[in-house]
Amino acid sequence: MNKVLISVTGPTAIGKTRLGILLANHFNTEIISADSRQFYKEMSIGTAVPTTNELTRAVHHFIQHKSIHEPYSVGDFEKDALKKLDELFRKNEIVIIVGGSGLYVDAITKGLDEFPKVEKSIREDLNKKLANNGIEVLQDMLSKLDPKHYNKIDIHNPHRLIRALEICIGTGKPYSTFLNKPKGKRNFKVLSLGLQAERSVVYERINERVDLMMEEGLLDEVKLLKDSRDLNALQTVGYKELFEYLDGNWTLDFAISEIKKNTRRFAKRQNTWFKKNLETLYVDYNYKENEILAMMDKAVMELQYERT
Repeated sequence: MNKVLISVTGPTAIGKTRLGILLANHFNTEIISADSRQFYKEMSIGTAVPTTNELTRAVHHFIQHKSIHEPYSVGDFEKDALKKLDELFRKNEIVIIVGGSGLYVDAITKGLDEFPKVEKSIREDLNKKLANNGIEVLQDMLSKLDPKHYNKIDIHNPHRLIRALEICIGTGKPYSTFLNKPKGKRNFKVLSLGLQAERSVVYERINERVDLMMEEGLLDEVKLLKDSRDLNALQTVGYKELFEYLDGNWTLDFAISEIKKNTRRFAKRQNTWFKKNLETLYVDYNYKENEILAMMDKAVMELQYERT
């Protein structure tokens, strides 16, 4: 089993795209994107989709390949990405996966937990509760039905809340009892490479990125999407804050400050998620290219030829 998937992880705005392209060019291979916000054609500026220049420097897969109007779950991504990896590994010994969505990275590198099917009406009812009563009702429900999972997830993410609640309600068991069961083995090895920086550096880069997004026209992008604001794809940082501004609830300056604050919180959650992988090799975001490539050559060779 000499096929190696190099997983490039780290918090938002730290430079994962740049490093992914560097590695793809070095190993003459292609990139799987595991950033769930970059799947959608209608969302470009607010999701920091790689630039046209970046996309021409290395072949990327799963970038803006779906519409926000098409349901696309992490399970769908797992199936599609594994199929693409089988295809890529037929011509490459090494493939790169880049992304800040920890669940989507894990879906490929480790596999997803399996859950029983539940009635669609449960999710429909929960969506109605969200629309009519707000996210606090869902948070309260999960805190009672599965306090263990409530204390682990992003309780401000309605999609995650509803997913957990529909399992709790549909099975009569806590969502957390279905997690971390044995999963099927992958036919490739995974080498995880994490970018890191001091918190102050990450926060400064986030603030600069948000300012640049606004200069590039994020507000205009959000205006075009306002009528679709209830879709799951748009329940994300950078969009929901500007919807509040467009509704007249917030000033523009306050909305921008909230985008920065919520993105910083997201980066903190990303670090927490990725730190769970104790085998990750960490490098400073301000790395020297020749040094990191030499390190990766050595790490890939050792992984390819170690006993399985």
